[in-house]
Order: sequence, then structure tokens, then C-alpha cells
Amino acid sequence: LVQLVESGGGSVQAGGSLRLSCTASGSDFRSYSLGWFRQVPGQERVAIATIDHYGGTRYADFVNGRFTISRDNAKNTLYLQINNLKPEDTAMYYCAAVRGWSNALVQGNYHYWGQGCQVTVSS
Repeated sequence: LVQLVESGGGSVQAGGSLRLSCTASGSDFRSYSLGWFRQVPGQERVAIATIDHYGGTRYADFVNGRFTISRDNAKNTLYLQINNLKPEDTAMYYCAAVRGWSNALVQGNYHYWGQGCQVTVSS
């Protein structure tokens, strides 16, 4: 992989939905395990979900069914569907990748990062 680019963020009202996308350039996308993280200014970056290169998923405890991670290897794209958005979901959202199998919800495990996209949820 060379570059990860997030898109799909924006400003929405509480209760709405967004689908974030992360498109990768480079080759062999299907060999990478991927993750979504988010960060609020002044706080640590936290993991939301991972999807390994077999398609297995893992979610952070706080997700509670509102987030769904998926991937389309034919399009070199990772997705994060977020439903019933809440003001506390306001953050910068990042995608990340590591070659091979991983389901780690730890940012230090990932070698490639996107630049992030902002999600702002108003009440």
C-alpha cells in the first residue's frame, strides 16, 4: 500500500447516519488487515473496529451495534457505517492498515494511516 484516503465525513444531526470510506492506492489490498480509529482533540486515538484480510471483524466495546466495518477488495476500499449518530461521536476518523492478519484494536499495530476525516454531530 502507498496511501490511504478517507472520505464521507461531514456535519450531521444526532440520529443520522454516515458511511465513511477509505480508499487505498497501491497493490495487494486484500493482503492487509484494516482498522478504523477516532480521535478527539486532546485525547488519545481509540480503536473502533478492525477487519482482517479474511474478512473477520472485531469491534471495540463501546460500539454497541451502531458501527459496521466492511471492505470491498475489488475497489480497494474500506467502509465504516455509523448509524444513530450521537454528539459524542464527534471526532476525526482515521483508517489504518497492516499487512497480514491482525485484529488488534491497538493503533501501534498498524503501519499505514490515512489523513483522517472529520465527523461532527450536532444535537
